[in-house]
Amino acid sequence: MINGCGNGPAVSSKSPVETNPSYSSLNDSIDLYPNDAALYLRRATRLSLANAHELAYDDFKKAWSLKSSEDVALPFAANLQILGKNAERLAFLKSSGIKFPDNQHLQRLLADAYGASGNNDLALDQYQQILKRYPKDFESWYEEALLFEQLKDTAGAIGALRNAYELQGVDSYGLELAHLYAEQKNAKAIEICNFILKKDSGSLLIDPLFIKGIYYSNIKLYPQAIAQFDSCIHRDWKTTDAYLEKGIAYYHQKNYNAAIHTFNMAVTVSNTDPDAYYWLGRCYEAIHQNADAISNYQKTLSLDKSFTDAKEGIQRLQSGFGDASH
Repeated sequence: MINGCGNGPAVSSKSPVETNPSYSSLNDSIDLYPNDAALYLRRATRLSLANAHELAYDDFKKAWSLKSSEDVALPFAANLQILGKNAERLAFLKSSGIKFPDNQHLQRLLADAYGASGNNDLALDQYQQILKRYPKDFESWYEEALLFEQLKDTAGAIGALRNAYELQGVDSYGLELAHLYAEQKNAKAIEICNFILKKDSGSLLIDPLFIKGIYYSNIKLYPQAIAQFDSCIHRDWKTTDAYLEKGIAYYHQKNYNAAIHTFNMAVTVSNTDPDAYYWLGRCYEAIHQNADAISNYQKTLSLDKSFTDAKEGIQRLQSGFGDASH
């Protein structure tokens, strides 16, 4: 307890890190060499590893003031992002990006900071500037693709992802591209997924099978879709999304009993997923079991109050005009 009277114990003006015995060696060195940026950077790095990001911020800031170098800029930018200091991070990356124009990582971080602040046009322009200088920078192609996806520009996302995947054939890029192709009903989704599955000697991957299922569902080949979702479940019975998509495929085939069984499996795996209860409601509504339909729509809303379709389902049934087909 801090004593406000003059007779109380002296109150230390030092920060928590300066009085922490775990940092005594570094603290002593900093006392001896207060203008050594490397010491502040070392202590900031240790504090970051200990999740003491607020304390690390002060040391990163001090290190940067003493030595504005790339090895300080990158972890300091990460610290600002963790702390949610978005405006400061953007300003910092602008200045450090000018100072180190050849550092592609800093340039990409600036694009990301523009996007995080809602300046999507500036973010895209930044990526284009990077790629004009470094057309083989697959990370920038990938990050630009993610921004295009966020902006609902599917064509732009596919083009950027294709470049990223051609430059760096990692599965994550290929699966992202295959997913977009599947949503576009483009058979290239199957080609990419099959290529990735051929390399899966341990038969462990689920995503390629799931994406194939989405493609087949989108082109209304429901038996083939169900087979793919079954393969996902065989590899991991807790794959909730596979049960959901399999159930939806049964629903579109009007096989409501199979759909209800499948959605109940989804609820067994994850009883906090509003989609499973919503689709149970749709199935019960389709077979005119309105009380069960309303009950499941209500469970949906208990998990997600903003689930508009569930609200409309309740209103539709309570008004006596139940019709799950729309």
